[in-house]
Amino acid sequence: MSTQDDARERILRAASQLLAEANGEPVSTRAVCAAAGVGAPTLYHHFGDKEGLFDAVASRGFEEYLAEKRAQPSTGDPVDDLRRGWDLHVEFGVTHPAIYVLMYGGTRTPAAAKEAQAILLGLLERVAHAGRLRVPVETAARMVHAAGAGVTLTLIADPGAGDLSARTREAVLAAIATPAGAATAADAADAEGVADADGATGLEGGVAVRAIALRAALDAGGAAPLSAAEAGLLREWLDRLAG
Repeated sequence: MSTQDDARERILRAASQLLAEANGEPVSTRAVCAAAGVGAPTLYHHFGDKEGLFDAVASRGFEEYLAEKRAQPSTGDPVDDLRRGWDLHVEFGVTHPAIYVLMYGGTRTPAAAKEAQAILLGLLERVAHAGRLRVPVETAARMVHAAGAGVTLTLIADPGAGDLSARTREAVLAAIATPAGAATAADAADAEGVADADGATGLEGGVAVRAIALRAALDAGGAAPLSAAEAGLLREWLDRLAG
């Protein structure tokens, strides 16, 4: 490792440590420089400004989080995989609260967040392929992300919130997918008259779920016999049915 790389690494380690010890209080670049044993020009050379430094700290947090996500084996059930992904997300947040708040508590989104979103979309696409997703993939992703981040930030602020995570997780999963016992979400909607996220029941809900499954298959490369224009038109029709 070069001297420049070593200085950058020391600054990142110092900033992460100070954030973890600050208990929510602001951390100054002066304190980071002192802890890292560098001058302010070195910090600004590597990170540009304070925001750039903390963006880099957040990106490092995402890399650590993603390493755990990538190593997570499949259970063979896409909804259970989603459940385990939720638990891993919440556990990471409550274990690394200062870093998590940097990752999800602000308006700036580090580039590494794109891979985390892609992993979530991949999990939901597998639920859709199994015919068990009640709402479109993108809608389900927004619901899971919003609820998961909200629960984690709440638990960071109030560690005594009990079984909030498990209750919210199961409520969200019930809203977006069917349990393992159901053959498909469409069958469940047809047989039970269960309302989907937009209030559709019975046959209407079953059609929507089938459209979601077909849309996921189309996005996975299942439109070989169709031209680009035909595939685009089919996507538009499926989105209408899914909505």
